[in-house]
Parts: sequence; structure tokens; C-alpha cells
Amino acid sequence: MTDTHCPYCSLQCGMTLSRKGPRLEVSVRSQKNRHSPVNEGALCRKGWTAAGLRGSRERLTTPMVRDRATGEWSAATWDEALDLIAAKLAELRDVHGADANAVFGGGGLTNEKAYQLGKFARVALGTSQIDYNGRWCMSSAASAGNQAFGVDRGLPFPLADIEQTDVCVLVGSNLAETMPPAARHLDRLRERGGRVVVIDPRLTPTGERADLFLQPVPGTDLPLALGVLHLLDAAGAVDEDYIAERTTGFQDVRRSVAAWWPEMVERVSGVEAAQLRELADLLAGAEKVMVLTARGAEQHAQGTATVLAWLNVALALGMPGRPFSGYGCLTGQGNGQGGREHGQKADQLPGYRMIDDPAARAHVAGVWGIDPETIPGKGRSAYELLDALGTPDGPKSLLVFGSNIVVSAPNASHVASRLADLDLLVVADMVMSETAALADVVLPVTQWAEETGTMTNLEGRVILRNQAITPPDGVRNDLDVIAGLATRLEAPAGVRRDVLVDYPSVDRQERPVVSGATRWQTDPEEIFTELRAASKGGKADYSGITYDRIREEDGVFWPCPEGSDGTPRLFTDTFFHADGRARFVDVAHRGPAEQTTADFPLHLTTGRVLAQYQSGAQTRRIKELPDDGIFVELHPLLADRVGAHDGDPVVVRTARGELKAPARIVTTIRPDTVFVPFHWVGANRLTNDALDPSSRMPEFKVCAAAVTA
Repeated sequence: MTDTHCPYCSLQCGMTLSRKGPRLEVSVRSQKNRHSPVNEGALCRKGWTAAGLRGSRERLTTPMVRDRATGEWSAATWDEALDLIAAKLAELRDVHGADANAVFGGGGLTNEKAYQLGKFARVALGTSQIDYNGRWCMSSAASAGNQAFGVDRGLPFPLADIEQTDVCVLVGSNLAETMPPAARHLDRLRERGGRVVVIDPRLTPTGERADLFLQPVPGTDLPLALGVLHLLDAAGAVDEDYIAERTTGFQDVRRSVAAWWPEMVERVSGVEAAQLRELADLLAGAEKVMVLTARGAEQHAQGTATVLAWLNVALALGMPGRPFSGYGCLTGQGNGQGGREHGQKADQLPGYRMIDDPAARAHVAGVWGIDPETIPGKGRSAYELLDALGTPDGPKSLLVFGSNIVVSAPNASHVASRLADLDLLVVADMVMSETAALADVVLPVTQWAEETGTMTNLEGRVILRNQAITPPDGVRNDLDVIAGLATRLEAPAGVRRDVLVDYPSVDRQERPVVSGATRWQTDPEEIFTELRAASKGGKADYSGITYDRIREEDGVFWPCPEGSDGTPRLFTDTFFHADGRARFVDVAHRGPAEQTTADFPLHLTTGRVLAQYQSGAQTRRIKELPDDGIFVELHPLLADRVGAHDGDPVVVRTARGELKAPARIVTTIRPDTVFVPFHWVGANRLTNDALDPSSRMPEFKVCAAAVTA
């Protein structure tokens, strides 16, 4: 039996894997007779069936090369595939410059992979063109957290703290379906007399748990927050002492929200003024309040401003830093938090250091044993990177690790056309995903149960996934792929011995740390040791975390400098800005980037369903999980108007394309809104690629649409 963690969402639920002949079975954790604190032995149906890909006939076990002339695939040896890729990367770099090669990572990669991928891009390729699909998940909340608090950590407190608050406000979160084991905290909160508020254009299973449910027009969560703060201020319910002692900037916000009286908010959002007053009264009368945002509020062209508006509400009430109170982001992907902390994001270096900070560059260069001047600058964000592929000034190659871009990118048909214009597309995956099917080379890599590495869950808790089984013959770890390419590109792999943090399990004298060495590490614990040194002194300081500590403590919260116990709860004494104060940020409502018209009179929004995860590349191949395919959810009033019937096909059109799928007629959605899940090809052919000016988050959650039977 091997204790490990689920491969899916950011809860990273603890589980135990056991071999039963050729089968791999999932149970709850056995180690020391404990359950992982984040799930206490509970798993959702995706977790219970996570071993379903083991032995799948769709599993890739040999590198594949596609003949562009015929479109036919042929098997290749690993040496042949890596030689081909490295030669083409070197050729493109020599002809077009280092930025001709690009890398696209994923929020499901381990910390070790994310770190090594960022290092590979900047040291081996010398390119600035690296980003990851987490840009489409938590980036607006990250941008807002950095502006308001000076740091970005999804939840600044353990998830279980939710149970002890008085009022929990969920903005754009369907926790009961996206993270089912976490929903028990809402139930326990209500059992002890607390109240749950859910804000969503759809009445989801999470909304059904709410004491107060608000159903705004998609894209109007921001004016709701402005209206709530208007009412709190008018009622004298803001915490003037906290504001004076721990924050700056409130007066500008106070003046701007004065214009957002409840009837104005109702006109914009569709939420009745009486309901807004009920929410404000609930918050004003509570001693402890939590505001939690998720993708429904964040995946907008004004997503950062929306999160900041709700952060302003939390700060005005004096909640951040107080016990069982404050603001948090419900991070989505398995390692969405750690994935952006350690280098696979275009503007960041390990430890959540910014790439344009000279001190950050010097520190990381010192760990890598290179000249700081050789580290490239800030690259393009995820969608901007994809949009530039194959253009005269854009990258000519793309290496994809842990992402199914063709399904998950906004305006996906356009992105697919950009991929087709590349000189080289390489995809590392365990199955032939929709993106892999377009590649020139596909590399078969390990799945979660076949490898060891750390993840950082939504609480900022660093946990350890342990390898439970041996990969199939012919399959390699992403770390081996990176090392193989780096070696062929003759990239320096040197690490200065004097900057390494304590590493008890390996003799330092035997560690290959000579600057200029061409052997790149593939052992995850050795790479984690290097990551610890690179993160030391940064906001996301992992230097005090070791594999042994994670095992002993069932996870360690960052920041955790050497000698520290870790930090389960942030902001108790100070915020991360230089003056120790949080920032109120004045924001204005602009509305969706794409307004409804006579031709496109409806709002389209997208989201998840219980049985599927992300692009569905894994879950759609697990037979135990129900796969009913894509559908279009619409209200009976809208169905009557367009002549649609439940189960019959309807066509959804936007300015970017159309989708034909069965109708699901429900009373739980607004009559002016349609919903399409994004786990299948089609949904993101419709979505808008307008970007948030700060986070560069695409506007997945609202665009103008039309529906016909």
C-alpha cells in the first residue's frame, strides 16, 4: 500500500493505492491510521475511480512522430524522438533567435516539474516564451491578492476554518460539484448556526445549500460588491479602527461606492435591491465573515477588479488576519498554486519572485550557476503566447506539458489554427488528447501514480505524492524528457554548492554541482532541494520544507523559511507590503467585453460537471465515470421562445463559432443565460478571448450568444 494524493483538483485529497493483481485500487489513507486533513477520508467519484487509466488501451507507451505530408503516425525510439526535437529547437533558435521556441505548462504538474520546466525554458532554450494554463484559472485572484495583500496564496487559512466563521460568502463557486469533499465544511458551518451565501447565475448544488442565494447576470459580480460596500458604509458597519491601523486607500473606495445604491445595482445585475440589503445586513451583524471567490467571478476581462471589489468588502469589515475570517480564492487545478510559484509563469521566477526584479534574478542565477544577464525577461501570457504562434514575430515551436490546449483555450478554433502554423509542435501526454493529435511528436509520460513529487494545494499546504506503481515499458517522466532535451542542447546544469539548503538524504560531496555540467537532475527530491534554495527568501519560501517533514506533518504550509514551523494562517500581524498594511483598491465596473445585441441577445457562461475534470483528457477515458457528453442548459421560458425541447439538439452561436448539442431544460438558470460545460470539444470554440488588463485572464465566463432549436 502506498499513501498518496488524488490526481485532480486543488484539494489534493489523501488516498491509499493498493495493488490487487493487475488492478490498482483506491482507498482512504492508512498512514498512522490518519486521514489527510483536507478530506478526512472522503473522496469524490473522480477520486475513487482515479486508477481507471491503469492498463487502458488508450495509454501511450511509445513516442510517436507524425508525417506532415501524409498525416500518418509512426513509432519512434526515445533517442530518435528527442534527437529530432532537440535538432529542430536548435535550428529554430539559430535562425530566428531564442524566442522562436516556446513552452506551455500545466497547473497539474508537480512543483519539481514546474520548477524544472521554467529552468529549462530560460537556461536550455534561453526563451522568455513560457506560460501555463493556470493563467486561465487563478490569475485574476492572484493579481488582486498581490495588489491588496502583497502576496498571492489561494486560501490564507486552512480550509477547515470555514466551519468556524459566522457568514461564508461564495462568489462564483460551485464547491459541491467541483470539490465535493470540501462541501462538508459548509454543512458543518450551518449545523453550528452559521450562514452560507452563494452568488451564481445558476442555482447549483452549492446554491441549494445556501441560506441566501443571489442570481446575478453573468459578469456583474463586481457591482454587487460595490453595492454591498455602499450599504455597509451607509450603515456605519465598516471597522474604522481596523481600516486606520491596518490598511490604506479606503477614502477613495468610500467615495466611489457612494454611487452604487441598491436600485442601481439591481438595474445592472438583476439582483433585487431587497436581497442586496439582506446580504449587507447579514455581513454587518456578523463577528466573523469569509468571502471566497472562484472561477465564476474571476474568469472575466474585469476579473481582477471583481476580486478586488470583494476584497474591499472583507477589508472594510476588518476581517483579513482575524481568526476564521477574511478573503480566499478557491484554487481550481491540482497544483495551480505551486505551479505559478516556481517559474513556469511568464513573469515569475522560483519563490514567487518577479522576473524583472534585479535582486530576484541575481538570487536565482546564483542557484543556477549562471550570469543573471542571461535570464530572459518577461514573456507573453498564456493566450497571447498561443495567439502569436507561427506569426512573423512569434514562436515557431511549442512544447506542451500537462495541458490540452485545443479543448481548454478560449476561441479554441483560432488557437488550433495557430498550432497548425508552427514548424514544430511537441506534446508530452499519457493519452492522445485533442492537442496531441495535432502534434508533430507525442511523448508518452507517466501519470500521477507512477511518479513522486510535491504539490501545493489550495490552502498553501505542500504535500507529497508518492509513486505507487512502475510505469509501463516505454513511458518516461516529464523530468526525464526535460533532462534529455537539455542535455542534447548542451545546456549548463551547474548548481552552486554553497547556496544549497540542508539536504540530509544525499551526500553533498557526491552531488553533481559543477557549473557547466550537462547532466540535468531527474530525481524529484534532488530537484526539490534545488527549488528550496531558489525559493529561499522569496514570498513563497519553501527552504524549510523537506520530503521528510511533509511525511511527518502531513503537509507543510508556506512560507516556511529554514527553522520555521510553516504558516497555516497569514496576515495575523502584518500584510506583505513593505509598510505591513493592506491596500484598498478603487475599481470601476465596465461590464463584459462583449455586450448582448439583437443578433446575440443571450449570455453564455461555461463551467464544470461533477463527473469530469478540466479538458476531460483523463476522466472521459475512465469507464466508471458517467460521460453524457456536452449539453446546453437553458430555462423553460427561453426554450419555449426558441422552440427547444429537452434532449433535442439546439445550436448555440457566438461571434466566434457555433455548437450543436442536446438541450437540458432546467428552472435553475436565468432565462437570459445559457450554460455549456467545457470538458468536451466545442464549448471553448464559442468563448471570448478578451483579456483582463492586469491578470491577462480570458473572459471564459460570459459572452454574447444566440440559441436556436
